[in-house]
Amino acid sequence: MSPLSFGMSRRTRRTLLIVAAVLLLVVLAVFLRSKAPPEAARLLPESDGIFYVNLSPFRALLHKDIKPPAYEPEYKAFVDATGIDWERDLDQAAIALHRQPDPNGPNGPVAYSMVLVGRLTGQRLNTWLAAQATSTESYAARTIYNIPSDGRTVRVCQIGYDTVAISNTPTAEQIHSIIDRHRAGGLPFSGSSLLDQHYHEVPLLAIAWGVGQIGLPFSERGAISVLGLSLPLPADSTIVASAAPSIPLSGTLHLEGALKLRVEEIARNEATAQSQASGLSTLLSLFRDISGPLGENPSNNALKEVLRTAEVTHRGERVVLTATVSPSAFAAQDAEKLLSGPASSAEPGASK
Repeated sequence: MSPLSFGMSRRTRRTLLIVAAVLLLVVLAVFLRSKAPPEAARLLPESDGIFYVNLSPFRALLHKDIKPPAYEPEYKAFVDATGIDWERDLDQAAIALHRQPDPNGPNGPVAYSMVLVGRLTGQRLNTWLAAQATSTESYAARTIYNIPSDGRTVRVCQIGYDTVAISNTPTAEQIHSIIDRHRAGGLPFSGSSLLDQHYHEVPLLAIAWGVGQIGLPFSERGAISVLGLSLPLPADSTIVASAAPSIPLSGTLHLEGALKLRVEEIARNEATAQSQASGLSTLLSLFRDISGPLGENPSNNALKEVLRTAEVTHRGERVVLTATVSPSAFAAQDAEKLLSGPASSAEPGASK
């Protein structure tokens, strides 16, 4: 081998090694990013529970053939003034739950902080917020609008070109925290301690999930209540819940397929978990009996399917409830309510 060819070979090997190293770093970065919570959730302040939903896959499931809801006059006035329609323009929502020390106080049992992402920002929204606000605050080069609502102060701030922060906590500390986290650049593994403790338990493909004390909004007399029935779960239970597309045996992911629902409670000890699993199984049988005589329509059929596929298991200190939701559930008559909740409110989103 000539000296020239040896030198070219060495340079070629060095180039290939550099390319391989760069590719490895890119793959590693993509992998780590996939393991990180969504940025909207990472911006949330410290809290007792977190909900997150990515609405884009839900819209795909609904196939755009759902009739738009009839908007109330006050909400239509908001859409006309701002150009923002939550059903159409909201892509992601991350909500932090803050337990309040006095559930009977002016702030109620739970306060909320939200990060909303989508086609939501602009001067028209600022103009509308300024008209509703009784005062404003300048913080970190951002304007926070203080809007009175039902005895609380709702703070609203546009923190990015597609991101709005909202909080109705008693102080401005939480919305300040969201702004600070946004200014820090949203590092992939930054976020609250709650995410650090439990997000790794959320399925990778989940399009909606909750971690922490997410039963707080449904608590009544210290227990979680559903449809008027008290579940054998304390309101302060640590729960990891998710909805993720079901992957068939072929391994191909189709958004048109079923959603796998999973709710896991971390009990105080194994004996408590076993008792709660037994109680949930009994309630599940009761729900099945109650739903049996319901008439045939898309909504009732979807409910029956969820109850039929639901299963309660207990593993160590964990109680796990799983169920499957088929596409028929999203064709139900009231499916549009999944996306149109804010339309019934005179204020944007869940700002109250």
